[in-house]
Amino acid sequence: MDSNANENVKVAVIGTGGVGGYFGGLLAQAGHDVTFIARGAHLQAIKANGLKIESQLDGTFTVPGNATDNTTALGPQDLVLFTVKMCHNSDAVGHLPPLIGPETVVLTLQNGIDNGEILAETIDEAHVMIGSAYMEGRISEPGVVTQGGPGIAAFGEMKVGISRRGENLLQSFQKAGWRVNLHENMPGMLWKKFAYIAGSAAVCAAANCVYEEMRTKPETRALIRDAVQEVLAVGRARGAPIMPDSLAWAMDSLDRFPGQGRASLAKDFTDQRPVELEGLTGTVVRMARELEVPTPTNDFLYAILKPAAVRIEALNSRS
Repeated sequence: MDSNANENVKVAVIGTGGVGGYFGGLLAQAGHDVTFIARGAHLQAIKANGLKIESQLDGTFTVPGNATDNTTALGPQDLVLFTVKMCHNSDAVGHLPPLIGPETVVLTLQNGIDNGEILAETIDEAHVMIGSAYMEGRISEPGVVTQGGPGIAAFGEMKVGISRRGENLLQSFQKAGWRVNLHENMPGMLWKKFAYIAGSAAVCAAANCVYEEMRTKPETRALIRDAVQEVLAVGRARGAPIMPDSLAWAMDSLDRFPGQGRASLAKDFTDQRPVELEGLTGTVVRMARELEVPTPTNDFLYAILKPAAVRIEALNSRS
């Protein structure tokens, strides 16, 4: 993507939930040509009434209802925001090929650590940039997404370094009102966040508690710390550029999370919605086995949560 920040960007959002709806909505509000990929009642509501964003940071606004469930007629895009839940990756990547032109950037803003690698199996790795979003967001009703929390995004290249396309995107994002940082070491940032999310979310789901409860109990806090340390050890064994402050950052993030809040993974277990267990703890366990790195805490958390995850998957496959 070589266009500058003063030009309109042609954008497709694959996964119009809280993250994709919010960040894509800001781009659409700024005048960029945004198409939202959605399905079912959510798609129909967007087409009829536009996409309504209810943001704690930016107020309530509605953007045009350019939406579809079929990407074949859209043609190449300048930017694709890939924001589906990880458990939907295998289906969602099928939407990508018609959207890819010579300069197209596909930016993943998902939980997890290997989404960039998954995308690169379907499209050329040269098109892929990686990132993450720090926010609470969801579809509150068809055609409406809500945004809470920091509403911050971070992105960069799959390898350490700053690119011209990253700088151009940063300008476009900032002009559209994104609270966003471009990182030279985005792989390290991603591992930092992944270790924190995987450790704290799995404990939150397994203990079925709020953050204030689990971070103030010494035994539970130690369990989270052990899980985070194991994830970082797996990253180091994979040769990832792990940052020295990763563990301290994770524990600080744990302390700054709203005390009465719960991880989205825990909420999904409670609500019987598809869960991201495989993309989080399951990925830690799989990578650890491949590298022969011991991860007893994550093995335990995965074993505890797996039966409910399988039951929920079966339940949703029937509905």
